Amino acid sequence: MEQVNVEGVTPSASPGRSLLAAALLGLGGYGFAIVVVGLTALVLIQAGIPLMDQPTLLLAISVVMGQGVAFGAFALGYLTYTDRGLGFIRARFPTLRDVGWSVGGLVALFAGLIALSALFSAFGVQSASNTVEQFGEQDPTVFLLLVPLSFLFIGPGEELLYRGVVQGRLREAFGPWVAIGAASFIFAVVHIFSLQGQGKLAYLAILLVLSPILGLAYERTENLVVPSLIHGGFNAVQFYVAYLGATGGLS
Repeated sequence: MEQVNVEGVTPSASPGRSLLAAALLGLGGYGFAIVVVGLTALVLIQAGIPLMDQPTLLLAISVVMGQGVAFGAFALGYLTYTDRGLGFIRARFPTLRDVGWSVGGLVALFAGLIALSALFSAFGVQSASNTVEQFGEQDPTVFLLLVPLSFLFIGPGEELLYRGVVQGRLREAFGPWVAIGAASFIFAVVHIFSLQGQGKLAYLAILLVLSPILGLAYERTENLVVPSLIHGGFNAVQFYVAYLGATGGLS
């Protein structure tokens, strides 16, 4: 077993190789998810299921097979291939302290989002929209479906890959602080493929500011469940608010 110092750095870890591996893991995981979702959709369409006419079902399959199955399989496949094993992913049942971090992290994310939104509004900067919003325009119940899926698949799947594996891989070479920043950058850049319209840089700026909160929560608690809960809760609240807005519940 390789030695690590108090910062979690493995002396033999090459910075260049670690950066390259982290970037390939982040982009590769997303690409693998596209392939898995595409093949699943193709099989179902060939079986006579009109997915393109059922946006709720299509989105559910995309989330379950993408963030759930594909991200999970890709991350676990990498850990198995490199002999790092499940122990590389620091996860356990949350303690009371973990719950406190989860609540605090969720509050911090929304505080940051509100501050950035106010700043962008003051300067007339518009943020791009996610493709999920297009599904919601066709059928607002999509947003309700995404509330539980945020906790079951989106939060856990994305945090497993981008915080557990990507950030963990970077930590070996650079320690936690650089790993948090670099993993957040990779996480933000990957999201550009799911954006529509103008304001993509503004959207990425929001992710670059907010993502380190997830990375910090992971490093401070050493429990992947914490950023997964924060991430899931953050998305779930936004989806529910989007549902209320689409159905007139906020008027």
